Amino acid sequence: MNQINILWVDDEIESLKSQIIFLESKGYNVSALTNGYDALEFLKDNIVDVVLLDESMPGITGLETLARIKETNQQVPVVMITKNEAENVMDEAIGSQISDYLIKPVNPNQVLLSLKKIIDNKRLVAEKTTTAYQQQFRTLFMALNDNPNHAEWADIYKKLVYWEMEMSKSDSPEMQEVLQSQKAEANTEFAKYISRHYADWMQPKAKDAPVMSHTLFTEKVVPNLDPSVPNFFILIDNLRYDQWKAIQPIFSESFRLVEEDAFYSILPTSTQYSRNAIFAGMLPVEIEAKFPQEWRNDDEEGGKNLYEEKFMAAQLARLRMDPRFSYTKVVNHTDGQHLVNNMHNLLDYPLNVIVYNFVDMLSHARTEMEVLKELAGDETSYRSITASWFEHSPLHQALKKVADKKINLIIATDHGSVRVKTPVKVIGDKQTTTNLRYKHGRNLNYDPKEVLAFRDPRDAGLPKPNVNSSYIFAREDGYLCYPNNYNYFVNYYRNTFQHGGISLEEVIVPVARMVSK
Repeated sequence: MNQINILWVDDEIESLKSQIIFLESKGYNVSALTNGYDALEFLKDNIVDVVLLDESMPGITGLETLARIKETNQQVPVVMITKNEAENVMDEAIGSQISDYLIKPVNPNQVLLSLKKIIDNKRLVAEKTTTAYQQQFRTLFMALNDNPNHAEWADIYKKLVYWEMEMSKSDSPEMQEVLQSQKAEANTEFAKYISRHYADWMQPKAKDAPVMSHTLFTEKVVPNLDPSVPNFFILIDNLRYDQWKAIQPIFSESFRLVEEDAFYSILPTSTQYSRNAIFAGMLPVEIEAKFPQEWRNDDEEGGKNLYEEKFMAAQLARLRMDPRFSYTKVVNHTDGQHLVNNMHNLLDYPLNVIVYNFVDMLSHARTEMEVLKELAGDETSYRSITASWFEHSPLHQALKKVADKKINLIIATDHGSVRVKTPVKVIGDKQTTTNLRYKHGRNLNYDPKEVLAFRDPRDAGLPKPNVNSSYIFAREDGYLCYPNNYNYFVNYYRNTFQHGGISLEEVIVPVARMVSK
């Protein structure tokens, strides 16, 4: 352990000599002072890792000393030590951002534990996390090789996300690399699993199919609607499960989590297909048949998600539910401010649908804008920027405005995204779509080992725009590139977040229910 410098300030410091000797025997360097004035002067010229501060001292009190310390050095941790158990003193100390609060008399081990929590917390957590993952590695490996079903796959992915987020606290690049290798292996096996079962799930009377985009509303929203309160169905576009786990604590400041689950996005894992399927309660091939004027294929002109409100109304009518609902779509900051201003009016509706597009805009912008390539360069930073966005977003502001009301929230997404690393060469004609994770066209040429192909799109529940149309989906971390300008596009898109294909990150996505506290 590097030398840790402790400043202990107490007007009865002589009585604490045995405690100081104990801390020094543990490797800490302790400086002792008897009043706040001397402490403030000492801190001007000396580097201190932690201040142990008595609350009741002559001259200036501990609380006054604390305030002055924080004015000049906001980051230094301060532990308040006091005989005073008055709640207002505790509140003021905690409000001044102390790191710990100890009631006299304190024994040496209490002080040592407090120091360890402050100084060694990150190292101890990292060491424990690494050890715990090593113990879980074999369990996860066996689960991957035990022919998991769709529920078990969701469970495997949740565990991988848990360990990925825990390992981000670790300073062990070796173990992080082991985890990434295990995650890559899981994605390889998951792609094989989807290839074997997806067409069966698309059958009208499919057995053992997971909850998917087109069944999400009936399976996960309708049963959780509370007829006695306003319900909010919030769909945050392109939200991976790990991103949900990053913003969940911010939701939990105002709302209590009742249930959390995962469902499977349909293919392609893209807004045009999966989100329309959620609101219509139908597969894309069924939407095209039922709403031929509204459905747009990739190669057709016009917006692809313009009729979600109409699809939602039709689904409610089909389910013979109360037809009254509000629909709010936020695609820019102005829309977001309108949501904030209108939030109280939404309490008059039994069902409120809010579609929030920011995360999708972020992932696409991350491809196009160099600054976002720096900000969201990997999964850890992608989660971080998502949490930062949500904390300061109009959506968070809007929800806080009604947090004191009795409401019911159901939060979901339409699909996730995956960081692509492996280029896959595809040849197609001019009508072939441009998406990097899936393509459809009439004359696709590809290596069948590198993609999942549906020569008849209807086998995948998809429309068939032309007689010879077929779809292909990238697996794992692949991205589909044309031979012309191949090297340029390979380098330009490598390590960007894309969606539309088959990966745990794109397909297995969150749905959660929260209620007012």
